[in-house]
Amino acid sequence: MTEEIIIAGFGGQGVLSMGKILAYSGIMQDMEVCWMPSYGPEMRGGTANVTVILSDERISSPILNEFDTAIILNQQSLDKFEHSVKPGGLLLFDNNGITRMPQRNDIQIYCVEAAAEASQLSMEKAFNMIVLGAYLKLKPIVELDNVIKGLEKSLPERHHHTIGTNRDAIVRGMEIVQQYQF
Repeated sequence: MTEEIIIAGFGGQGVLSMGKILAYSGIMQDMEVCWMPSYGPEMRGGTANVTVILSDERISSPILNEFDTAIILNQQSLDKFEHSVKPGGLLLFDNNGITRMPQRNDIQIYCVEAAAEASQLSMEKAFNMIVLGAYLKLKPIVELDNVIKGLEKSLPERHHHTIGTNRDAIVRGMEIVQQYQF
């Protein structure tokens, strides 16, 4: 089993953190892992994406042109990566700021209204965890206990008090993800 994922959005949305947590979660599950970030020179507001590969066998290369899953958090990323999802693959997106919806009919498309949910629950900083929860509902590639261990590894100790909130956000994402209807 190998899962090749691209997570893409704006800097400041927690794209790289989500990938890092997913990678650490795979390590906690004794998987082979690759985490490869890509971002512009801007701190926030610039584009950012991260490739994560989780596998039960050795990973031959971190460079990918096609993905099993694309997690998309803005229009620019949808425009860039929608066609990079392998036929039969998964595209998960947050519809906040999306002006042109996904068009492909040879992949599974799901929507999670994570930005709206995070705002409604006053959990804006846990937006990316809502998205991660939606992904894990659709592809339970790592167990929730290992995601929590991944959070503990990736978050600085001064932020460990937020792990409960992040766990709640992950669970909420699992509850609200919906298949996209054309």
